[in-house]
Amino acid sequence: MDFSKEQVLDALRKIIYPEKNRDIVSLGMVDDLKIEGKMISFSLLFTKPNDPFASSIRKACIQAITDHVDPEVQVRGNITIKNSGETMKKNDILPGIENIIAIASGKGGVGKSTVAVNIAVSLANKGFRVGLIDADIFGPSIPKMFNVVNIRPEVRLVDNMDLIVPIEKYGVKLLSIGFFINPDDALVWRGPMATNALKQMIEQGDWGDLDYLLVDLPPGTSDIHLTLVQEVPVTGAIIVSTPQEVALADAVKGISMFTSEKINVPILGLVENMAWFTPAELPENKYYIFGKQGCRILAENYNIELLGQIPIVERICEDGDSGKPSVMDTDSPVARSFIDLTDNLVKQVEIRNRELEPTKKVEIQRKQFYTS
Repeated sequence: MDFSKEQVLDALRKIIYPEKNRDIVSLGMVDDLKIEGKMISFSLLFTKPNDPFASSIRKACIQAITDHVDPEVQVRGNITIKNSGETMKKNDILPGIENIIAIASGKGGVGKSTVAVNIAVSLANKGFRVGLIDADIFGPSIPKMFNVVNIRPEVRLVDNMDLIVPIEKYGVKLLSIGFFINPDDALVWRGPMATNALKQMIEQGDWGDLDYLLVDLPPGTSDIHLTLVQEVPVTGAIIVSTPQEVALADAVKGISMFTSEKINVPILGLVENMAWFTPAELPENKYYIFGKQGCRILAENYNIELLGQIPIVERICEDGDSGKPSVMDTDSPVARSFIDLTDNLVKQVEIRNRELEPTKKVEIQRKQFYTS
């Protein structure tokens, strides 16, 4: 069925801008509204850059139009965020990316990639536009966890530049070095080769406009981490750890690296993975195999948020191996853990963007970090 601009505007009048307690249409925030068949496009105008409500209002617009105009309307991806008449740009390399989130761990084997994958899919399920870079150059696992191991990205020419088109699965745009190598081969690369691979995925990825670009980093603190903060302004970092002391000690190093004076990337919070084990036959019992509440105590000591605690569940491993992230089964308890974690992350990003200045790209010399 056909619909008019007035019907669309009536739906958008139901959305209130929190800071002024008025609807976005009466505030003049809706601009350049176009209707072509079932496709609707328009711009949202904000008076300040990096507005903390931009993502949530865009999501509300999509919901309002599908609920009150036509459930089959094509509006997702057609809403542009603008500031003072110009599209909001966070940086010159990735101008369409609103938030770049680093997901890191001090220690390997704590489930960092599992957390990254489930956050990405959960964000997409909530209506956000999401990208995920697998920056664990020497151990790329994202292709396996999305069941896209044998798929190769296309390359297209845009303005005389070859751009790599990300693979899209479950609503998430993906790039990984694993797409370009034989999965059975070991990568034997020196540091510059690895960092150049990351730069290529950032600079030549055809990412378009995204609400969140997640970067799954390798364990520890390395050239890859420094390259990321030098290439793009990182909105914030998430540190993943298990509750055991040896993992927490390495998590502290990750916190220290991001919050150091030279890097100055805010920590959005900690994620405690493998927090406890609950056997299926005793659903009320919790067994703290790797220690109890280690990340909660660490978060309190460093005055940062504990975004979530993920239990040890055999299904998480099985889902990762089968390429269907656990969060897809929204009725399961483990999916609820990842959904709650994602809700807390979105909240912390909005607080960070409201209260802190945008992160700047880091300009450093390697000799400032290494000694002979």
